[in-house]
Amino acid sequence: MAVLTSEAVVLRTWPMHEADLIVSFFTRDFGRLKGTAKAALKSRKRFGGALEPMTVARAFFAERPRQELVRLDQLEIIRSPLSAPVDHVRMAVLSFFAEAIDQALPEHDPQDAVYRLLVSVLEQTTVEHPWMPLTYFQLWLTRLMGLLPDLLHCTACGERLLADEVSFHEYSDGLYCAVHRGGSANALLAESWELALRMLRAPVSAFVGEPWESGKAWDLRRFTLQALERHIEKKLRTGEILAGLCR
Repeated sequence: MAVLTSEAVVLRTWPMHEADLIVSFFTRDFGRLKGTAKAALKSRKRFGGALEPMTVARAFFAERPRQELVRLDQLEIIRSPLSAPVDHVRMAVLSFFAEAIDQALPEHDPQDAVYRLLVSVLEQTTVEHPWMPLTYFQLWLTRLMGLLPDLLHCTACGERLLADEVSFHEYSDGLYCAVHRGGSANALLAESWELALRMLRAPVSAFVGEPWESGKAWDLRRFTLQALERHIEKKLRTGEILAGLCR
């Protein structure tokens, strides 16, 4: 049984037996996997502090014939989320990253672009600035999964959207013009719509210097979160927590 290796991000863990864990981790080369980490709660040498969610690590594992779970042998930390200060907002944002990837991506499906997105926003998610990388992640994850509609044209009529007349619906895809918005539509503010267009043209690092309070682009985050939740057909618990924190 050959041992495979890949850079990976730890998503979550579950206890199994006395000292074993089941680990969900997102690898760059093999996609999202689940594996058994034998004696993980006892072995500092093989795992140490690498099992914290959102730890970037070098993973060593083996696929077992006719087994759903791989055998996770070792994690070597590349970057730990605990190497920088943590507060409840940053922890909630990191937890959202983990839940969104764990719920939205199928297992054994390599997604290099999504992996690079996740690593890039992890680098920028600090106590001082958690909301910008969260917004960037939601927008780009929605796009990379093929869930982001045309941001320039009305889904109903195809006419070009005007910045101060863009709206969306909770239970349907797309953006709508003033004529086709309907009575239950939610407005996407002009600054949020224009921000989305800019974010699709630039790396997350380009937005680091911008002032960003919790309420900025809240409607854009709501729009992309609803698209993700329609796709996975369930509510993301951490999405609800973050919505409460930005009020």
